[in-house]
This record gives sequence, structure tokens and C-alpha cells, in this order.
Amino acid sequence: MKRKPIIISLLVVFIIAAIALFFFNKEKIMEKFGVSSGYTASATDSCDCETTWFPHEQTPAPSEGDGSPFDNANTTNCDFHQWSWQKFLWVTKPLPSGNPFFLDSLDLVSPQMEDVVPQLGMKLTLSSINQAGSHGVLRSNPKFNNTADTVYYSIHVNALLKDKAVTMASLINSKKLPVSNSETFPVGALELKVSWINIDAIAKAQQQNYFTTKAAVLNSNGQYVEKTMALLGMHVVGVVKNHPEFIWATFEHQDMAPVYDKKNNSVTSANEKLFYEKGTTTGLDGITWIKKGTSPVVPNKAFILYEYGVPRDLKTGNFMATSQKEPDNFNNIENINKCVAANLKDVFRNYFYNGSIWLNFDGVSPENQVKAIVTRDISSALPDSLARGSVNLSNITMETYTQASQKDIHAINNSNLVNCLSCHTSANFDKTRPGKSPLFLSHLFGDYLLFTKPPTNVSAKNANNLSNSRAKRIEEIEALKIKQFEEFINSKK
Repeated sequence: MKRKPIIISLLVVFIIAAIALFFFNKEKIMEKFGVSSGYTASATDSCDCETTWFPHEQTPAPSEGDGSPFDNANTTNCDFHQWSWQKFLWVTKPLPSGNPFFLDSLDLVSPQMEDVVPQLGMKLTLSSINQAGSHGVLRSNPKFNNTADTVYYSIHVNALLKDKAVTMASLINSKKLPVSNSETFPVGALELKVSWINIDAIAKAQQQNYFTTKAAVLNSNGQYVEKTMALLGMHVVGVVKNHPEFIWATFEHQDMAPVYDKKNNSVTSANEKLFYEKGTTTGLDGITWIKKGTSPVVPNKAFILYEYGVPRDLKTGNFMATSQKEPDNFNNIENINKCVAANLKDVFRNYFYNGSIWLNFDGVSPENQVKAIVTRDISSALPDSLARGSVNLSNITMETYTQASQKDIHAINNSNLVNCLSCHTSANFDKTRPGKSPLFLSHLFGDYLLFTKPPTNVSAKNANNLSNSRAKRIEEIEALKIKQFEEFINSKK
């Protein structure tokens, strides 16, 4: 009769010993099952990387359609962060050629979605230097490596996005489809925007920490020259099931600029950085572009307004009350970055995920998803809004001068935040053909639609001169996009 209590007591002791043994040997056990011992999750961690993502050469594409985490009426914040990191690892995974996947396997296109003609036999050809919205040009801090250079941009798309854009533009331009329509890009549609700079602009001791490649770069004399270019940042923008608005994710190289210190209302760096000259500044002048000038108000003082694109109150330093629950979202980004850094072995471990933005479409039908995109302010970060993730998302190398809608940092609040969806709206910026569609969320589509718009009242005499209007058409497109952005900024004042 006494044996049963003894057996139970021994069983309890055994279980306690087993648990203790696990925690004493936790790192070895994690390492055995493919998880690096360099990152140990805490009890409150809820968003980690997956062991199947590593090694980098074998990163699979993330699941996006039927059966994916997005094929569900209840998604989690972490689902979107995991997709973002896995997608970035997938597009950057090294191929046998030595190039990352995106350079060999995606189409390199212009902002008007023209195929970029290779120059000098290079995989990468660069000519674009203007940032979106502000039309600003970002140059590096000349004191960082005794030289200054300009940041260039490339755009890469897959066939799913390109084919859909070409087909829809043809239908609209031939008037077989109205400008206002409910068409969306298919699941798997993908576009990347990548920022690059001449490796000579980077301090020699740090050059090995950047992914570099040879490229044909258009110089100020209108000639292509061969240069070694370093990858600075990347937007990864893709469609998953139930999210026709795209997931807008962004990545940056580490430590290119300091983060604004809300507590002390200043930006300070004790060392020279790629885009920030050491010293201290206050206010938004370092990230404010002079509309008709050739430089920001204060050059070489670019900084990150909000870490991970998560806004904080200037007075208290606390997270703002927005449509996204914090600090959960912020912590998830922090955790998954640590997890990837501990498991990634190649040069891309020096890049970090700066956040992403999407819409809350849990349990929403496809028809109502489209309706929301074309009728609601999807950029709004107010508590009852649809935006989720980093609601003031930007990339220091691509939205340097559009991080804030206000001239005074003290005037920034949850009603006037800026993010990807502030510019990428459902409205056609071609005012001669007003209309709304989820297709216009991609600027590539809007640009291509206007770029391929048939000319009207063209006589036979002028037909041969149509090719000469290409530059004029591109200039018109850029002016209309800047006007659209300025209208948005004015609406927030």
C-alpha cells in the first residue's frame, strides 16, 4: 500500500531532474537541433526565425497562398515579420553563379517598368538617383572615408507582377477595362527596390561587411562606367493570400545613421557614420529636403526618426497610441532580428529588418478587402485604423526626406504619421484619367500605365517624333507623383 506514494515521489523527482538537465544543457540541445546557441529565447519571446531558413544557400521561399499562415481568419503579428525575413533571405540567397537570387532571377526594370538594357556586360545597371516623394538625392558623409558619393537605386520584379501589370495596362489603355476596377495583383507578385553606393564611400575597415557587386553606373557625363557597388538597403514588397495591399517590408545595413533621441530631443553621434557627420543636431533639418534646392537643409545629418518605424511620443518617450499594439510589435521585430543574426553566417548577417506594414484583413472577404483599399485611408495609424506593423515605416536610404509630414518634430502625432501607404495609394495620379484600383498601390503600374498611354491627335507628320517624347513623358510622370505626395503632406498639416 505504501509503494504507490513512493513511485509517485520518484516520478516527480525524475521530472524535476529532467527539466533541470534540459535548462543546464539548453544551448547544446538547441545547437543539436540546428538552432544557434548565440540566441536564447526568453519566456516572453514570441517571434523567432525558423531553423529551415538556414543555411542561407538553402532558404526556401515562404508559404504565401493556400495553406499558408495567411490562409486563415486569424493571423498573428509574427506571421508578417517571419514572411518578411524569410522573403529577404530567399531573394538574397547565394546561387552557384555567385550572385544572389534577385540579381540572376528577377527582371531589372526602370521606374516605368521598361526592361533595363545591360551595359558593359554587367548584371546590374544603375542610373536612378532620385528618392520617392521628395525627389531628393542622398549623398554620403564625405568625412566617413574622405569621399562622398551618391546613392543609386535599382528595381527588380518577378513575372507574376510584370505580366499582370502589362495585361491590365493594355486593357485600360484600350478602354476595355475602366480605370476604376477591382483587379489585384496575384499571390506571389513581388517587387524589390534596392539602394546602392560606391564601395569607396565606405570606410575601408567596414567594406567587408557589405554585400558588393560590379555594376555599370551612369556618371554625370552620361557615360556608363564600371564600379563596385555596396548594397545599403532593400524594400521587399509582395502579395500573400488575403493581402492584395502587399506586405511592405524593408531592410538596412547596420549603423549607417543614428536614431533620434526622443528623451533628449536631439541626434548625436560620437563617430562618423555613412550618412551622419559626427556631432549633435536637433529638429528635422537633417531629414528635410529643400524643394527647389540641391541638398537637404542641413547636409550630412541624415538620421532615423523612429527605430523600426514604430513612433514614440517626443515628450514621454513612450510608444504612441496607434492602430498597432505596442510594445508587442516592436519586441517581435527585435526578437526575430536577434534570432536571424545568431543563425546567419554570411555577409547578410550585417543587415537588419527595419519592420513592415500591412492591413488587418483577418476574416475580411476579398470583395471587402478591395472595397477597403479604395475607400479608406489605409495609411492612417489612428487606433481604429487598418494599418498594422510599423506605422511610420521608412528606410534611411530610400525615404530619407519623407520620414515626417511636419516641419516641427513637436507637431508629430498619431494623426499625421507617414509610411509606405501614404504614397502607395489606390488613386491614379494621372488626373486626366482619375480612378481607383488596388493596382495603383504599385507605382510601377501607375508609371507604366501613363508611360504606355496612347498619344491622342497624332498626325502622320508627327508620328516619327513620338520616340522623342519619352523623356518628356517620364518627366511628366515624376512631376505628377511629386504633386500627389505634396498633396498628401498638405493634408496632414
